[in-house]
Amino acid sequence: MTVVAPRLTVERRLLREHDFVVALDEVGRGALAGPVAVGAAVLDARCARRRIPEGLRDSKLVTELRRPALAERAAGWVVASAVGWASPAEIDERGIIRALGLAAVRALTGLDGFDPTTEDAVVILDGNHDYVTPVAGPGLTIRTIVKADRDCASAAAASVIAKVARDAHMTGLHDESPVYEWARNKGYASPLHRDAIRSHGLSRHHRASWAIADAPTLF
Repeated sequence: MTVVAPRLTVERRLLREHDFVVALDEVGRGALAGPVAVGAAVLDARCARRRIPEGLRDSKLVTELRRPALAERAAGWVVASAVGWASPAEIDERGIIRALGLAAVRALTGLDGFDPTTEDAVVILDGNHDYVTPVAGPGLTIRTIVKADRDCASAAAASVIAKVARDAHMTGLHDESPVYEWARNKGYASPLHRDAIRSHGLSRHHRASWAIADAPTLF
């Protein structure tokens, strides 16, 4: 399989019209347990003139062993970065799309020293659906881009930063409920995870609506 290296083509074009580009990418959307996370990474023209961090890719294309160092390099490359979260309870109560919007807004408000609502900024959102505006309101300029985490370096940075943060969170939950093997599966629906749900039921960290929908015969 040919691995596509992200570039700055889109960001440089947008930076001709705006002072900043803010990239958003989610991780954990399809998991049965744990929060969903959205990473945010801010670029300006100075960042776009610098070399892209070595090895930067969509987090799904980077091995788990290499991700932490890459996330550190990515965070050092951008103007600011943050990760926003939405809990399993919020996912169950409001649905995954609304939860993604909540996590995205929390990422944007968590950017240290940077407020995208007061700056001349455009937001790159990975995917084809704007889940941010219904939560944030009309103050942001959103550009949805399919495969942005693969093709746009800023979105790849957001992806890796969010993935490392969420993996660390799920690994930290492992000792509380080791039967679910979260240190290995990070809350996703591996066979061992499904077997543990079948044997032990759901924990407080599971998305009850998702786990039941994934395996209705278990309940």
